[in-house]
Formats: sequence, structure tokens, C-alpha cells
Amino acid sequence: MCTVSFYQDNSKVIITSNRDEHINRPSAISPKKISYGAKTLYYPKDPQAGGTWFAVNSIGFVFVLLNGAEAKHIPNPPYRKSRGLVLLDIINSNNFLEEWNIINLSNIEPFTVIAFVDHQLFQIRWNEIEKSLIQLDSNRAYIWSSTTLYSEAVISIRESWFSEFLNQNKENICSDDFISFHTNTQKNDTQNGLVMNRKNSMLTKNITQCEITKDNFTLTHFDLISKEKTVISEILI
Repeated sequence: MCTVSFYQDNSKVIITSNRDEHINRPSAISPKKISYGAKTLYYPKDPQAGGTWFAVNSIGFVFVLLNGAEAKHIPNPPYRKSRGLVLLDIINSNNFLEEWNIINLSNIEPFTVIAFVDHQLFQIRWNEIEKSLIQLDSNRAYIWSSTTLYSEAVISIRESWFSEFLNQNKENICSDDFISFHTNTQKNDTQNGLVMNRKNSMLTKNITQCEITKDNFTLTHFDLISKEKTVISEILI
């Protein structure tokens, strides 16, 4: 929920997410194929709130959640609903743009969602006051870091790490390269590296990735605590 990267070339789309959470939050349930309303979804589940931070549907739309919006906020619980459940409401809608316009977000904690829908890339945000939506150039690569954990200066440094990684892997870049970036970048920096561990209290618990090609998608999930790996591959409907 705290670091997300996006990449697209002529043959594939790769979206990768690191989930940073408090050590006491229950471990996520590995991704499964789930009937959610009228849709078939694939996602790891947060057993505490019942939602998720990374969801894919059967036609290859991907929605990924980051905590926080443009700037760090002061939490003011209790909130009406988990942001991970909001994510499922959005991906389960028939038209996510219409759903975003009408969805009630009062008393919901700020969040950012990266949405890859019908070959288009969007960034949507709720900052407790208003919604925003930006359509991005899906031919560019991006990295986002949660404003709840990373300062503006650190976010800028992480963007430079991502640019350096892309420059070093200009040819034949693959999904494993992005897993390596999300796993190994600045490993000795436990405060701000891609896999963080702040005094064994807040730490990176999962890395989740979806690779989409013309005919299928592959959802890969790593539990960094249990060392378990889950892979789901499906033909796009």
C-alpha cells in the first residue's frame, strides 16, 4: 500500500506494489479467485478489515491502493469504512469513472488509487475534502510512494532510484527485474529503502505484482514474513 510502480512496453504491462504495515496487523491472505458481487476478482485479502490493496478483474483491469493523498494527514479514527473495501467497491463497478464521481467518501481516510483500465492509466485521490482524477500517459513509467510514510524529499530520492533502475535495464526488461527492484533497492536503508523495517514496528510485509500481456495476466504475491509465494495465471476474458 506504500510503494507502487507502473511500466508498459509493446508486449506487456507490469504493476508492482510493496505493502508496508504495522507488525501487529494480521498477515494477508494470499491471492485467490473470488466472486465479488457480479464480478470475478483476484486479490490478496486483509483479514482485519476484509478489503485489499491490490485487485485484478477477469478482463485485466488493475487497481492498487496507497495510503494517503497529496500530503501527510493526521489520522482521525474511527473511520466509516476501510480504504481496502472502497477499492473493491470501485473495481466491482460497471464503470469506474462513473463510480468515482458518485461514490460517497465522507469519513474515509485519505488514499490514492492507481487504476489501469481498458489500456488507460489513472491516478485517483481522496484527501478528506475533495476527490481528484488524473489520466496519465500509460507509455511512461511511474513510481508512487505513500505520503503517510515518506517525506517529499524521500519520495523524490525514490523516484531517482527508479529512473536509475530503468536506465540500467533499457533492453528486455521483465517482471522479475521489477521484483528485484522492489526487493533489493537500498536494502541497507531500513527507513526509506523499498523494503523497509522501522524498529521492527512498521515494515514491508508483501510484494504483489500483476503482469498483463495481450492474452493473459499473471498475479504474483510474495509474503515477506512467511516467505511464501503465490502465482495465479489466467486467460483474459
